[in-house]
Amino acid sequence: MRYLPLSADDRADMLGRIGVDRIDDLYADAPAGTLLKAPLDLPRRQSELAVERHLAALAAKNVAAGAVPFFVGAGAYRHHIPASVDHLIQRSEFLTSYTPYQPEISQGTLQVLFEFQTQVANLTGMEVANASMYDGSTAAAEAIFMAHRVTKRNKALVSGGLHPHYAATARTLSAMAEHEIVLLPPDPMAAEDLVGALDGGLSCLVVQNPDFFGHLRDLRPLAEACRAKGILLIAVVTEVLSLGLIESPGAMGADIVVGEGQSIGNGLNFGGPYLGLFATRDKFVRQMPGRLCGRTVDTEGRRGYVLTLSTREQHIRREKATSNICTNSGLCALAFSIHLALLGQTGLKQLAWINHANAVALAEALEREGFEVLNGAFFNEFALRVKGDAAEIVEKMAARGVLGGVPVSRLLPHSGLDDLLLVASTETNSAEDRAAFVAALKEAAP
Repeated sequence: MRYLPLSADDRADMLGRIGVDRIDDLYADAPAGTLLKAPLDLPRRQSELAVERHLAALAAKNVAAGAVPFFVGAGAYRHHIPASVDHLIQRSEFLTSYTPYQPEISQGTLQVLFEFQTQVANLTGMEVANASMYDGSTAAAEAIFMAHRVTKRNKALVSGGLHPHYAATARTLSAMAEHEIVLLPPDPMAAEDLVGALDGGLSCLVVQNPDFFGHLRDLRPLAEACRAKGILLIAVVTEVLSLGLIESPGAMGADIVVGEGQSIGNGLNFGGPYLGLFATRDKFVRQMPGRLCGRTVDTEGRRGYVLTLSTREQHIRREKATSNICTNSGLCALAFSIHLALLGQTGLKQLAWINHANAVALAEALEREGFEVLNGAFFNEFALRVKGDAAEIVEKMAARGVLGGVPVSRLLPHSGLDDLLLVASTETNSAEDRAAFVAALKEAAP
């Protein structure tokens, strides 16, 4: 029997105070077709043992990423995580309270977040970074809102090379705030004229590098054009490992850099939890969302760490808050910082080189077999044109024991790009894996 603490009269009184007639009215903003019309067809009750058996049977249908040659990317990448990372994140000095409001008992957490911020600022080429966000997509949306606050404009231009999930998140949040998002069409050949699309009413231009289709961009011309019109350039990085090899967005003139930190220290985890990155120029720091951890000294000169800036509704007046987003993704940030510290600058660069070399080797092997690689320059992921439906080809490759990539049509349905396949090759792929990929694709492609 369900426990319902409120009576029908209690619920009616609460709805009346809110100003709606039914509970369903609270979900009026949910897109049509996303709400269930009836309960799911599931048993009302099962024993714990029966549930465990059923879930285990469902899990057995999955193919683990490490079990077969794996070339899936599109914003979530498989990399090797040293065993030392999983060991160190469990040390007691880091396992302090989730929310570091009391610095005297949260020094481990605060120091990790301070080091994390420093690493992110160095990677992105920016002056200041916050103590992480939910993930890359929400960080990108928050960057757009921040640009609105800085420029006092409410219109953003979004490149067609931005990851579709990031664009969808930005559209969703902007619609609730009545802000305007101008999203350019998908750009598989990196041929869009972003400079020509700029106008004085924009607050920001959002560009991904490497973009969704794997193309590398020189952000300098965009940065100069944006600066001339008072527009902020937001650079998005979904594969943070690329910053070990390509020039940082900050060095190329970006005003805000956001991205996904999953590639360093964090596994695929079926899509989460992940780790949002957010960095900007020092002059914009008070418009940055989330938390900022700082280092100071006490009255006796001893080093200590504190929350320096917390511009969210929980800390300050609602009208002064930049955002209510504020999770520090503490465990993911800790894993990121430990893995990056273990790599060091030399190790990060070497790992990035291996990723690039593996992807180049695969692309060259495919071109020798007559397949078309769309990219002139890429990091560890590229777009491949196949003959036929890429989604069907991927299923055939999976049946042959190779997870061959992400069909563009899966993330951009109805785009007319059904023949494009995104292929990522990281340090986890061996020469044998690449040979298996080529062989499976030759068999699967018509």
